[in-house]
Formats: sequence, structure tokens, C-alpha cells
Amino acid sequence: MSIQVTNLTKIYGSQRAVDGISFSLKPGEIVGFLGPNGAGKSTTMKILTGYLNASSGTAAVADFDVNQQPLPARRAIGYLPEHNPLYLDMYVREFLLFSGKLYGMSGASLKARVEEMIALCGLEVEKRKKIGQLSKGYRQRVGLAQSFLHDPAVLILDEPTTGLDPNQIQEIRELIRTAGHNKTVLFSTHIMQEVEALCDRVIIINKGKVVSDSSLEALRQTGKSLEDTFRSLTL
Repeated sequence: MSIQVTNLTKIYGSQRAVDGISFSLKPGEIVGFLGPNGAGKSTTMKILTGYLNASSGTAAVADFDVNQQPLPARRAIGYLPEHNPLYLDMYVREFLLFSGKLYGMSGASLKARVEEMIALCGLEVEKRKKIGQLSKGYRQRVGLAQSFLHDPAVLILDEPTTGLDPNQIQEIRELIRTAGHNKTVLFSTHIMQEVEALCDRVIIINKGKVVSDSSLEALRQTGKSLEDTFRSLTL
């Protein structure tokens, strides 16, 4: 499995932010991770990427336990957090070269990969600008380019289109579809059309628990819209 989560729990004081959830993703799947604010989506993603330790349970990425084998697990992941952390005083190409070196990339292969990502993510016209001079849409492109840079097997994207206008959302959606080809993608969103356009499967979480894990086709066959299904499971 590309991602395996088993009885995962995260407790903050008396609150169970994640409450014994289990799910798995196969290679090549694109899975939407849905839930209302505070449901536990970002906490789960932070555990998968090694930013948080679980209180109990296990999580593995590309067959590496994120707690016992953190470095190989992280090497297998491309991660875009909800609040895209970028060095605003760095130029686009400079930032991507710097990120590549953190992944252990170097020399001509790194430079070629950076140029490939600049082209793939539509950053050609902005590559000589400082990141702080870019619009939010282009900053998201830089964040996605950084997450794709080392050609990871798994992409974990936490609300990658939040705050973007409709044109930017469509562009980022197409970018995820193109760059995520043959990769396992877990991404959270509140935009149901995005899930319907991109996903093979949907996992819905509410109050720290998985309340639905189903293919998009199976959900359609219930006769309800995805939005109605989501609403009924998260009330």
C-alpha cells in the first residue's frame, strides 16, 4: 500500500482530534479527504508527513512506518500544507534549487528537474521574481512545484486551492491531475466539484472518525449528490 493508517489516534488534552481511524490507499489512487473544519483532516496529514506524532496507532507511507522509519517515509512524500510555507525573499528558481538540495539532489540533474517543474507548473513568466512578489495562485504553483520536485511516490495536499479564484482553481486542478499521473494522491478540500473532477475515491471524516470510505461511483449510485452525502454524514 502507498498509505496505510491503522487505528490512528491523536489526543490533545481531553480532545480526540483523530479517533482510531483506519484506511489505506493503493498506488495510483487519487483520493479526496473530506470533512468539516476541525474534523481531523490536517492532523491526520501532519502525522502522515511526520510533523506530528500520533498518540497511538500506526501510519506508513510507501511501506515505511512514519514513526520508526521517518527519513525514508518523508523521501517518498511530496507535501503541500494548508498554509503554504515559502521563503518570500527567495527567487522562484533559487527556492526550487534550495529545496532540491534538501532532498539530496544536486548538479545537472537538479537543474534540469527544476526547469522541468517550472515548465510543468506554469512558472516560466514568474521564475525570475521573488516569491513575495507573486499572486496567491502563483505561490500555490511554487508550493506544488516544490512538492513534486523529487518525484515522490505519494502526494499529500492539504486544501491546495483554498483562497484561489475560479480560474486559478481550474489551473491548479489540472496541474494536480497532470503532475499526479501515476502517483498516489491524498488531498483535502471543501470543493465538491474538485472531488468529482479528480478523485477515484472519497474518505469522509467527522469528529475524528471515518464516517465513509467509498468510491465516487458507489456514492453516485446512492442517488444523492456528493454534497448531500457529505452533509448527511457530517451533521
